Amino acid sequence: MNKIKVYNTLTQKKEEFIPRKEGEVSIYVCGVTPYSDAHLGHARPSVVWDVIRKYFRSRGYKVTLVQNFTDVDDKIIVRSQETGIPALDISGKYIEEYLRDMDELGVERADFYPKVSEHITEIVELVETLVEKDHAYSANGDVFFHVASFPEYGKLSKQKLDELRQGTRFEVDPNKRDATDFALWKSAKEGEPAWESPWGQGRPGWHIECSAMSLKYLGEGFDFHGGGNDLIFPHHENEIAQSEAATGEPLASYWVHNGMVNLKDTKMSKSIGNVITVGRLIEKHSKELLRFYLLSTHYRTELEYYDGKIEEVSKGWKRLNDAVSNLQESLSNADSGELSEKDLAVLDVLHDFEQEMEVAFSDDFNTARVLGILFEMVREINVYKHNRGTHEKVLQKACDLFQLYGSDILGIIQLEKANQDGLVDSLLDLVVELREDLRKDKNFGLADKIRYRLADLGITLEDTPQGTRWKV
Repeated sequence: MNKIKVYNTLTQKKEEFIPRKEGEVSIYVCGVTPYSDAHLGHARPSVVWDVIRKYFRSRGYKVTLVQNFTDVDDKIIVRSQETGIPALDISGKYIEEYLRDMDELGVERADFYPKVSEHITEIVELVETLVEKDHAYSANGDVFFHVASFPEYGKLSKQKLDELRQGTRFEVDPNKRDATDFALWKSAKEGEPAWESPWGQGRPGWHIECSAMSLKYLGEGFDFHGGGNDLIFPHHENEIAQSEAATGEPLASYWVHNGMVNLKDTKMSKSIGNVITVGRLIEKHSKELLRFYLLSTHYRTELEYYDGKIEEVSKGWKRLNDAVSNLQESLSNADSGELSEKDLAVLDVLHDFEQEMEVAFSDDFNTARVLGILFEMVREINVYKHNRGTHEKVLQKACDLFQLYGSDILGIIQLEKANQDGLVDSLLDLVVELREDLRKDKNFGLADKIRYRLADLGITLEDTPQGTRWKV
């Protein structure tokens, strides 16, 4: 098997994947702030990590995936103040909608979906640890992480502390020792949700939640930390600082960041308002087509969206699915005789395609390259069938590859539906055959009953000199 190589944002190079625990993969992915509908920018990392998870499973790994919900946040509080609806009711509503949208996209649910509101105890304990180790300090009910206490600050985003002080605008707060320090705990304000803590009532800052929840579910260190590249600074940089200051251990071995989804060269963002919601797209397109679009570009590359984009990529997606559907039909009438030289040659080519797809997947999860190979497979099989190739082993091998890579891992091929359709066809053929036997036995009453019941289901039987046929 090929060694898996992953581009690590921390080192800015591809590295061989070496799991912390043999045979296991641990993943933490930053989730959404649930204050409005999920959009394409949320769907992309979810689908990307769904594919990565399924690929590792295909290699025999046990995978644990954790994705948080930031259900305590300034944006949710503002929405609550605007509407009069409790903040946790707002976040709860949009969490349910997000999960439903991801279900519709064929994204397998994470092993854990921790929420900030349900992990206040863990967050407070971690903040206490940082205060005890002199990496944090309290001031008037707030608690701040002292960035200068962590010499490696900036190692992920490749920024230096002095340059940050000079070139970046930070929120002016008289309680801070340094402008670069960031909040771990915020003192309570009127109209905001608050919890008890050693520093008085308040709520968590943004960054501390992920450190506390990853520590609880994955331990002091894990394999992958994922998220959009817009989170590299300050969120992930701050996560590293507070986590590693608390534990003394590297937070994650590999930092993996996906590119943004851009609408007319502008990052898709709820705060800007230029979003295309997942719900709107699901109403118009199948999950397989939407996944095809999201995976057609390497995950680290920016993904372009504009009106008509999905319709454009649908042409290639339909060509791929039609070819697989035709392949399945051919398999039902395949030859199981001796393999010819032509058959053996095509089997060799299919084996090469399989190796190429493994190389592509193991080279930083290059789904765009895998899609290209699937189309090459379509061309090869079409030529084989055009030259009257019909051997079962050849067609089955091709079906197996489309099943594994196109359906099981990428989720872009409607093999399941095709298989279901084939099952229905076989059942209807069996019903027609049984009806023929009833007519031969002169059991016309039961034979007619079958005809009428099928008609109720929208299925018409036609008796012809060549036998009975059915149509929908």
